[in-house]
Amino acid sequence: MEGQILIPPPPPPGGGGGESKERNLSNGSSNGGGGGGGLSNEEITVVQEMIDLIEAVGLFGDYRRSQRKDAYNLVRRMKLLVPLLEEIKEIENPIPEDALNCLSTLKKSLVCAKKLLKTCNEGSKIYLAFDSEGIMVRFHGCYDKISVALDEIPFDELNVSDEVKEQVELMRTQLKRAKRRTDTQDIELAMDMMVVFSKKDDRNADSAILERLAKKLELHTLPDLRAETVAVRKLVKERNGQQAESTQQIIDLLGKFKQVAGLEETDDVLADVPMPKTLEKCQSLAIPNEFLCPITLEIMTDPVIVASGQTYERESINKWFESNHRTCPATRQNLLHLSVAPNFALRNLILQWCEKNNFQLPKKEASVDADETTSEQQEEIVSLVQNLSSTQLDEQRRAAKKIRMLSKENPENRVMIANAGGIPPLVQLLSYPDSKIQEHTVTALLNLSLDDSNKRTIAIEGAIPAIIEVLQNGKIGARENSAACLFSLSMLDENKVAIGSMNGIPPLVDLLQHGTIRGKKDAATALFNLSLNQVNKARAIKAGVLKPLLQLLVDKNLGMVDEALSILLLLVSHPEGRSAIGQLSFIETLVDFIREGTPKNKECAVSVLLELGLNNSSFVLAALQYGVYEHLTELARSGTNRAQRKANSLLQHMSKCEHIP
Repeated sequence: MEGQILIPPPPPPGGGGGESKERNLSNGSSNGGGGGGGLSNEEITVVQEMIDLIEAVGLFGDYRRSQRKDAYNLVRRMKLLVPLLEEIKEIENPIPEDALNCLSTLKKSLVCAKKLLKTCNEGSKIYLAFDSEGIMVRFHGCYDKISVALDEIPFDELNVSDEVKEQVELMRTQLKRAKRRTDTQDIELAMDMMVVFSKKDDRNADSAILERLAKKLELHTLPDLRAETVAVRKLVKERNGQQAESTQQIIDLLGKFKQVAGLEETDDVLADVPMPKTLEKCQSLAIPNEFLCPITLEIMTDPVIVASGQTYERESINKWFESNHRTCPATRQNLLHLSVAPNFALRNLILQWCEKNNFQLPKKEASVDADETTSEQQEEIVSLVQNLSSTQLDEQRRAAKKIRMLSKENPENRVMIANAGGIPPLVQLLSYPDSKIQEHTVTALLNLSLDDSNKRTIAIEGAIPAIIEVLQNGKIGARENSAACLFSLSMLDENKVAIGSMNGIPPLVDLLQHGTIRGKKDAATALFNLSLNQVNKARAIKAGVLKPLLQLLVDKNLGMVDEALSILLLLVSHPEGRSAIGQLSFIETLVDFIREGTPKNKECAVSVLLELGLNNSSFVLAALQYGVYEHLTELARSGTNRAQRKANSLLQHMSKCEHIP
């Protein structure tokens, strides 16, 4: 039974007469002996420390989303040990030497588990997602250590009750089952991480991936991003220059999340101590916290109050609102309005403090009044939306082009265009027989779709079949942006279903096979997203997606091997996918990547082969004929964490076959 563990306070050190034999405890100390019957103080200590440790991990609270399930399972299993430990505390005779050594080993395994759980509780969310397979290996290591420690405990010598022994046996069974389990990777998360780390062109469609990643990793609010900055800084210090490439990738992704959230990156993650810019030249002067903007951590020159009552620097909070946020950064509560009021009282206090301490406020360039600019922008957008329905072709083309540009600039413009009723006439123009209007329109819809509410509106207005039509018959630029638009819309599950049911997958497959490199990348990203839906997997296979995917594997110059393997990994989880792949001679290609591909190639290729092999041993036998066993052995020794784990799983599966040489 789980719940609050009631633990009596440990006995005071010292104790009665009688001599206690020295013990080799894991904590390296001895509290002396306990006279007469019962446990000695040192014996009680080692048991009590384990109970305290289990209670401590029970108080950790929530865990990072990428390891939440595994962390809670480990905590639950650790709690199953409490009745055993409490029963041992109550035994009347001293614990035999060998039994105490076993308990010390168990304690070491629990300390290891606590360290891992602490990492999953407060570690960098980006790092934990980036190295999720490595973290899983650590979980399995903890399972091993606890299981081995429990196997060695002499329960009969300790007079443990049958009821408790049954509970421990249950835990043993759970641990063994957990060690055998081959977890399904969060493929959507893995693909998104791969895209943001490898994407070279900085197009608007990528912002949709960043936004989805930020929500998945729970890194889209000011407090979350601040805590993540602290966690990443700690990670950098711990690595001390090791694994420099992956460390820089983590830092760069954190910076991108801050940009998506509309925050200024004012401090260097690599710095030893976080410090506002304004303090760099005056390190001995401590500025009162209430004078610092909660967003930039710089002293405020123009403090304003928002609807929640919190005060921010005017420029910073305006950028927050322009990034389509409708919440207070500090309290995270929804704001009734986005109006701000000058905080004259605080500004006067800041000026008085600056004068007293001879501190000069940073000068800021004069800017045009924000309200006036917004009002002019709204008037322009309303006029452009009206011109979309003009009877003059040139006027329509000019309006569509301008809206395309404005929708690319910032989230605020995307909201204003939608509020001005711009989406319905844009959808109508998709069917207009003018290639330039088509390209401007579909690209404008791509930009507008970066806003989640606009995604729904665009779909409701009937844009999906028209976008698919442009994808099939438009000029190459319009086709590419149509694919990117379908990808952005497919972020919503209901749109995944709609695009698949409206026959949007075949033209994406055609673009994947015959498009430019950029078109192939857009098609691949869209097809991956759509194939997260089980029904769409069958549609993609029926549309012939496997042939162009195989071409991408063969033509390494395109640089899309990882994308192709990631889509294949989704498709082989479907029975029709495995059947269709079985008709292709690409097992040899997979083995080639496992032998001489990049680390990421090897990781993806062995994952695909493992999924195939677990469902059909003939794939394993075919791979063996191409010498995969030797390459898997090498990969299990020197590959990435995930590749090592997948290679070991595949080797274990192979060992069950009688055909292994």
